[in-house]
Amino acid sequence: MSRPVPDRLRVVVASPLPQEYCDLIQRLEPRLEVVCDQSLFPRQRYPGDHSGDPSFERSPQQQADFEALVDSADALFGLPDENPQALARTVATNPKLRWVHTTPAGGGAQVRAATLPEEALERIVFTQSGGIHAKPLAEFALLGLLAGAKHLGTLRAHQDRSQWADPFPTPLLSEQTVLVVGLGGIGKQVAAMLAALGVRVIGVHRRQLDAPGVESIVPVERLVDAVAEADGIVLTLPSTELTDRMLSREVLAAVRAGVTVVNVGRGSTIDEPALIEALGDGRVGFAALDVFASEPLASDSPLWSMPNVLVSPHVAARHAGEDKLIAQLFAQNATRLLDGEPLVNRVNTVEFY
Repeated sequence: MSRPVPDRLRVVVASPLPQEYCDLIQRLEPRLEVVCDQSLFPRQRYPGDHSGDPSFERSPQQQADFEALVDSADALFGLPDENPQALARTVATNPKLRWVHTTPAGGGAQVRAATLPEEALERIVFTQSGGIHAKPLAEFALLGLLAGAKHLGTLRAHQDRSQWADPFPTPLLSEQTVLVVGLGGIGKQVAAMLAALGVRVIGVHRRQLDAPGVESIVPVERLVDAVAEADGIVLTLPSTELTDRMLSREVLAAVRAGVTVVNVGRGSTIDEPALIEALGDGRVGFAALDVFASEPLASDSPLWSMPNVLVSPHVAARHAGEDKLIAQLFAQNATRLLDGEPLVNRVNTVEFY
């Protein structure tokens, strides 16, 4: 049975967001009561930092005030302190909570980590910020593919030795075939950008869908066959049980020698030890990785020192306009909720993506 459409909605901002964007949400949807107490949040270290300065600590009174605020909300912008356990506490305490917007594009992983009861998953609508990060992540994917095609690792090695190398040919990216694994918002943006450059794009997805620039779509079950004709593989997958280590040892055994691997999805989607082996023996010629199985990447990981690896500390999605775009998306969804329309970017609470 659906819940009645409210006339107004009390929104509590539960993770760091600059005041100008709290005010923007209020202006865009005046039927909201937006509560944003900046004194209860850590300082943002950069735009889009929804965790804030880790050295920040609330006093006991501030913590009590913060919990009272989130427990009074009809809707939350962000998880409380971006912490799944804090979300679970709030959900258990606040029976009127009906909507939670997660700030990451992969917010389903946060919801899954909260291990909420079935009643809460049915009562509360969860949404995520998919689409906000598509363009910067697509640009990083392009960077990685170009770096692989143009032998950046080799060039860098010669430069480090102050060595003028003998000429060697490099392929044209526009003559390559790239496999885009996962055709959600990010994957579609990657495909469109590559196709505009003349790249042949093959998609890997669980179902057929419309994806401009994609020549054909193969099912996930055929990934091991599809990689054999790919010069580049771009992973844009969320973290779910079904995507865990999808780029497996078996798949890496079937790749075309010298393939470029780019990951802008989640680190859990790659069998990292198997990738390190493939980088060492040449099956993978270059890897551009923005995400890792465990973050921060351990200081003793071989990936740090491999000349054919670009390590990005999970920053490829960051851009100066991120906070504004997420605030606008939230306001648009608030309008949809108040008007009784379906919300966009709704989290699947079965597979949590």
